[in-house]
Amino acid sequence: MKNRTPLTLIFLTVFIDLLGFGILIPILPTFATVELHLDETSIGFIVAVYSLLQFIFNPIFGRLSDKYGRRPLIIVSLFLNAVGYIVFAFTHSFIMLTASRVIAGIGGSSIGVAQAYIADVTTKENRSKGMGIIGAAFGLGFVFGPLIGGFLSGFGYAVTGYGSAFFSFSACLLTLFFLPESHLRKEEFNKPVRARFAARRVDSFPNGSPWDGKRKILDIKSLRAVFDNPASALMIALFFVLTFSMANIYGTFSLLGYKIYHFSNLQNGYMYGILGLFSAIVQGGLINRLEKFIGQKKLITLGSILMMAGLALLPYGVNFFGLVLVVIILAFGTGILQPTILSLLSVVTPDSEQGITLGVNQSLSSLARVFGPFWGGFSFEFLGYQWPFLTGAAFTAIVVLASIFYLPGKLKLQSESSKIISDKIL
Repeated sequence: MKNRTPLTLIFLTVFIDLLGFGILIPILPTFATVELHLDETSIGFIVAVYSLLQFIFNPIFGRLSDKYGRRPLIIVSLFLNAVGYIVFAFTHSFIMLTASRVIAGIGGSSIGVAQAYIADVTTKENRSKGMGIIGAAFGLGFVFGPLIGGFLSGFGYAVTGYGSAFFSFSACLLTLFFLPESHLRKEEFNKPVRARFAARRVDSFPNGSPWDGKRKILDIKSLRAVFDNPASALMIALFFVLTFSMANIYGTFSLLGYKIYHFSNLQNGYMYGILGLFSAIVQGGLINRLEKFIGQKKLITLGSILMMAGLALLPYGVNFFGLVLVVIILAFGTGILQPTILSLLSVVTPDSEQGITLGVNQSLSSLARVFGPFWGGFSFEFLGYQWPFLTGAAFTAIVVLASIFYLPGKLKLQSESSKIISDKIL
């Protein structure tokens, strides 16, 4: 690692912010059901609109972080998160709930920036461990956040909004006063190198550089630029499928617990806490041992098989303890897959394009989190409660097949090709 202190600080920042996010996870669907009397499809919309805003703003924030630095974008995002949670605390209608998720969705568009921060302060050899830190922060946020949310909901749903806002604002202050900037601004780059890179970008994109400073809601040029690298395109596609598979259960897992297993908010919080705990265990250290033992490509196969099994078995857990076993299987699968795919994506991406590539990846994964909850809510209401989970398992099978029949021979060559191109540019 280049410097452990920035890694520690970005971990604390993401973890504290994710505590606020995690507080609302188990109680948002039940709040919408019990207090606002919304159906499952409407709940799917509420969950999806949050990710829709991330889809729009993630590439914008990623590009702005490449230009102005990671730290300012993280600070603004955390502040917006806190505002969104305050609005939730006063919510008494569908429109207000939607508004709170819109604000929080914009504020939640900094994960790609946080991933780029990790890429800035790690070497390619340690990138997997660095990305695992973000995953571990997510996992731990999901351990303690839902437990806190389930507990606070006993005092009223408004209290959960205040609690979430408190954690996001605390993370904002931590970033403001302690987190150093990781990204070299334009004036700090070696000018001849920057000039050669700029010339290459213009030559490569005859219709104009995707980094021409114009900010668009849907940046087609940036998408084309990123997908010009076949290795990056493959890893982004796999991450999209993985995210869609999990997104099917974002709004429906709590409903499954509430309506089918008859869980309380606190019991739903336990489920999310267990999922986050074992995911954090995997991403916080176990994944490194597994990677050395079987390699990254076989890790993707193992993780996708475990995730597929976990998703398929969720509706058939029978009782609390049976569901705990299924959730642990799912946690191992997701804990393996997310940092491994992100690490491979970062490795096959040139250093100068980390922000835009990870921003596009996070944006497209947000789009998957739009489609997933829509389908999850609709299928739960009209096809049966099993369908969101079985759909996720079916799509995860795509990752299994890709890891077996495509990754072993071709990804290595594409990665080496990307490295050669990057070396020539820089």
